[in-house]
Amino acid sequence: MRIITGIYKGRHFDIPRTFKARPTTDFAKENIFNVLNQYVDFEEATALDLFSGTGSITLELLSRGCSRVISVEMDRDHHRFIQQCLEKLGTQAATPLRGDVFKFIKACKQQFDFIFADPPYALKELPTIPDLIFEKGLLKEDGVFVFEHGKDYDFSQHPHFREHRSYGSVNFTIFT
Repeated sequence: MRIITGIYKGRHFDIPRTFKARPTTDFAKENIFNVLNQYVDFEEATALDLFSGTGSITLELLSRGCSRVISVEMDRDHHRFIQQCLEKLGTQAATPLRGDVFKFIKACKQQFDFIFADPPYALKELPTIPDLIFEKGLLKEDGVFVFEHGKDYDFSQHPHFREHRSYGSVNFTIFT
């Protein structure tokens, strides 16, 4: 896993082979961030990374200048890996939380400039996540929410839908 651009550009982190997480490919990550540059000024933005997995998106957000990133990941080993990556970077700008994303969303009282969610594609609650984000008011008025999902989902009729991007088997829906 590598950081594509920003202050930590080029840094590599070896993901243990035992991990179940499916990190967003470098190709998909680079392309979606190129699109996001027209929507989001990451410099000093506050961000939320849900279903953080390996922490790839969290690290990319920090490298691009986000002032604060909260990452939420349930798996103990993945959470520990994210903590180790953050320690290697020597940054205090991220808060890696270990816990259930749905409980976090229900309890969260903060708003964010940018939210990224990459749930397991087989998660039965996957289609409910965009509505939960907006019902709980987690996104600031001019914020952007990116949702990574499999090809079987279409959110184009959602009231906050902005656009859809597909890179191979990776699909992103952008909400504003």
